[in-house]
Amino acid sequence: MAPVWDVFRSSQAGRVPGVSMAGFRDRSAAPLDLRAVPHSAVTLVIEFGPGPVAIDHAAGHEKQGSVIAGLAFGLLQARGEGLECLQVRLSPVVAHATLGAPPADLSHTVVTLEDVWGRDATRIREQLHEAPSWEDRFAIADAMLLRRYEAGPSVDPEVARAWERIVDSRGRVRVDELVVDTGWSRTRLWSRFRSQIGLSPKRAARLVRFDRAAHDLAAGRPAAQVAAEGGYADQSHLHRDVLSFTGATPTALATAPWLAVDDVAWPEYRTFLQDRSARAW
Repeated sequence: MAPVWDVFRSSQAGRVPGVSMAGFRDRSAAPLDLRAVPHSAVTLVIEFGPGPVAIDHAAGHEKQGSVIAGLAFGLLQARGEGLECLQVRLSPVVAHATLGAPPADLSHTVVTLEDVWGRDATRIREQLHEAPSWEDRFAIADAMLLRRYEAGPSVDPEVARAWERIVDSRGRVRVDELVVDTGWSRTRLWSRFRSQIGLSPKRAARLVRFDRAAHDLAAGRPAAQVAAEGGYADQSHLHRDVLSFTGATPTALATAPWLAVDDVAWPEYRTFLQDRSARAW
């Protein structure tokens, strides 16, 4: 039996820029077994349901409970029962401040929330579990993220602007253009961007381009069209990129469960996903 999800969104905008949240509850009453693919944000998953949840990372490491998945984390598989969680997507521009861990230490991997937040991880999990409504849960998470964001380090304005240009161009901006825009040398941009975002500018652009292509594929668009409109040299180029980020083919990616509810949980993807519902996840 496939998971059947209740999806929740806050009616209020969060106070930390570059952060969005959604709540999920599996009501299928069946053991959970689903896969997730990377996207262009650092992902924080705080689970507080009745049953234990295990996360298997592509690198072969299993994590229990709440986790942080860095940029380009690869393929994840979640197993468990009665999953109820708050998922937070953080722009890498604010991830270091809110999470308290260098982005370079989080990229390509998954760590437990306890490893990064310590007792705060247990505290917020208990608060979310006891909260009477999802609006209260969103408010609790927003308050904690704001407190950490205000106390944490900020990225260089040039790095933030370079990331914004990558996102705005859907990963199609040339690194040479970013160098000119920042006024830095190529070496300095590469070094500062990697240390503050967690990826090189070129890899970040590939991830953003892949993310958009993944949502187009999930919307049912032909791979050849996605490749042509997404800035890939050809369909084989798209195939190689999808394989690099997920270990799967574009055909398999098109049915990836986490993508199937993005139009519900993350409205910014509504233009890419129009033919799926939360029940398809």
